Amino acid sequence: MSAAKPRRAIVLSGGGARGAYEAGVLRFILDTLPSRAGIIPDFEIVCGTSVGAIHACFIAATADETERRGERLVQIWDRMRVHEIFKFTTRDFFRLPRRILGVKRVAQQLREGQRPDRLYGLLDTEPLERLVLQSIPWRGIRRNVRSGRIDTVCVAATQVATGRAVVFCDSNRAELPPWASVSNIRMQRIRLSPLHALASAAIPLLFPSVRVGARYYADGGLRLNTPLAPAVRLGADKILVIGLTHPSDASVNEATAQERTAEFGNPMYLFGKVLNALMLSPIETDVARLHFVNNILEAGVEAYGDEFVGKLNAELNPDSSLKLKRIEDLVIRPSEDLGRLAAEVVRDDPELDFGGFVGMLRRLTGAGTTAKEADLLSYLLFDATYARRLAEIGYRDAEAREDELAEFFRSE
Repeated sequence: MSAAKPRRAIVLSGGGARGAYEAGVLRFILDTLPSRAGIIPDFEIVCGTSVGAIHACFIAATADETERRGERLVQIWDRMRVHEIFKFTTRDFFRLPRRILGVKRVAQQLREGQRPDRLYGLLDTEPLERLVLQSIPWRGIRRNVRSGRIDTVCVAATQVATGRAVVFCDSNRAELPPWASVSNIRMQRIRLSPLHALASAAIPLLFPSVRVGARYYADGGLRLNTPLAPAVRLGADKILVIGLTHPSDASVNEATAQERTAEFGNPMYLFGKVLNALMLSPIETDVARLHFVNNILEAGVEAYGDEFVGKLNAELNPDSSLKLKRIEDLVIRPSEDLGRLAAEVVRDDPELDFGGFVGMLRRLTGAGTTAKEADLLSYLLFDATYARRLAEIGYRDAEAREDELAEFFRSE
């Protein structure tokens, strides 16, 4: 083990409006932990997907600042109003057939060699994009990468034409590590801009796909929702993962199982459960793989001595700069079911203005009435009423792990 300072990474998951939970966790880490534990919560590697990509850009852009970073991030969420984010009136609903037919016009443009900046999406995301543009000091990313304060910032998106996960990297390194063993993931050096973060957060069909150069990209969560793998490839020694799904419970009680089964006839309710499955599986699998490799290395050292890891790396690939090593991880995930929480917010706040689109989804999913869980809405409810609850839970969950977080940031 090198005596040098450990390389720390933070990995931020995708999850739409659930991202307010990440903001709450980060408020504790960035604002409260330094004064309580006397440590500096810095990261050499920052990776994010979808809403996590936006947060990753914020962390990298403000890495040279020390005051109220977490509070400022929470305030961004506090300014959100869902009826302003998704401007969708009854009139827009009746225009949907014409908008769908408008796809033919876009297709004709593409065949003629034209490249519109956005491809078709049901919703006008301009208000959300404007909020992202105005809330992050984007020039700070390049400044902090160039100065070496941040080693690499990664934003994962899905290339629409190939289905490949592309990890956009703004890096201080001469070369990025190869990814030859995985053909459907590619790391691409680039100077990060708002365009890359918006591409990573472009939920298919709902949000328009974003053109970056000559290619179109959609939500990175389709292929790499919790971008743990890039952090490992970039040589992280310690990885902090913030997830946006409540840990799965193998022993779901019979009453809850019956409630869910009764709602499966509602396709919108079922779609929310499918989204949960897509968001949940990658983090479970990636963390389990990390622990599996750690266990192999520890068992090898125990059985064959301290030279085991070095000899193993020499045999596996002596010419590669990528070496197997033990990596510490700390995973923070919601202590409450965010789908159930969304249903409570919808039911208990009569003054919440949903706007046309989200209001329609609320009725279609039965959220707050027949259904006690609103998983689909939990990803789309970009509103301060919901965001405040999530940020509070995130802060409390991080506070409950204060000792582990303090240890994570201490240098050996």
